[in-house]
Amino acid sequence: MCVGVPMRAMTVHADTLAALCTDGDREELIDLSLVGLVAPGTWMLTFLGAAREVITEDEATKIKAALDGLRSLMGGGALGDAFADLEETGPRLPPHLAAALPEGKTTA
Repeated sequence: MCVGVPMRAMTVHADTLAALCTDGDREELIDLSLVGLVAPGTWMLTFLGAAREVITEDEATKIKAALDGLRSLMGGGALGDAFADLEETGPRLPPHLAAALPEGKTTA
C-alpha cells in the first residue's frame, strides 16, 4: 500500500526541479518532476521523495489528521476525529448505483 504524505514547499530550486519541503516535523528534498515548478508555500502530496500532486491546504490538513489518527490507533490509542470529514458526509454510492436505487434495483 502506498501512503502519500502532505508536505509544504519552503524553498524551490528551479535549476534541479526540486524543493526543500516540510511536513511540520521533518524536512526533505522533494523531486518536482511530476508536478512542475511550484511557489514556496505550495502543499503537495509526496511519496518516496517525489511530489505526486499539488493539493490545497485544506486537503493537506485532512490527510495529516487521518495519518495522525492511524498512527495513534496503531500505537494503541484512540482514532479521535481523524476521519470526521468522512463521517459528516457518510458513505456515498457510485453514480451508477445511486441512479439504480430509486428504481428499487439492487444491481446496476
